[in-house]
Amino acid sequence: MTIMSASQAGVIGCRTCGLACRAADGAGVLRCPRCGGRLRPRKTDSLSRSWALLLAAALLYIPANLLPVMETTSLFGTEKSTILSGIVYFWTSGSPGLAVLIFTVSILVPLLKLGTLSMLAVSIHRHSAGGLHQRAKLFRLVEFVGRWSMLDVFVVALMVGLVHFGSLATIEAGPGAAAFGAVVVLTMLAARTFDVRLIWDCSKDDDD
Repeated sequence: MTIMSASQAGVIGCRTCGLACRAADGAGVLRCPRCGGRLRPRKTDSLSRSWALLLAAALLYIPANLLPVMETTSLFGTEKSTILSGIVYFWTSGSPGLAVLIFTVSILVPLLKLGTLSMLAVSIHRHSAGGLHQRAKLFRLVEFVGRWSMLDVFVVALMVGLVHFGSLATIEAGPGAAAFGAVVVLTMLAARTFDVRLIWDCSKDDDD
């Protein structure tokens, strides 16, 4: 059984309201008849924008893990903590579950997102026609887990707000927290910019 894509059938989905619209040849700029949104068969410069965002996120991933995410000032002095030192502290202090959680959401998840999106982009560049369903599922998984990547930033922000109510110690967010937040936002934008429909175009190119 031959599966026909929406593009081959001349149908464009509105990205604003989700209506499936029939594309008319030579109609110029297409508009959705329900919401008036502009219809595009594919996102403009999707791969180029995704690559730019992924490269920026990869560059910031290093300082996000090496620079301090939290600076604690007390009567005993100032202590700077990185993500890695926090993982080691919780692991050695009898909280391995919390250490594994921080490692997963702060180091493993962003790294897997970068690797997965890069792999998908490379497969489209190479017009790979194999494993289309698996690649589409990988992309949906990246979108699903992306929201949990901000957990570490939320923890730092919460601790800053709580400890500032005290008088013996203060906690301030370090430059690593800003870099980590930028990595999360950039990977989310890269996933948002990436047009998953390009994966199915590879099957059409293979058929041609």
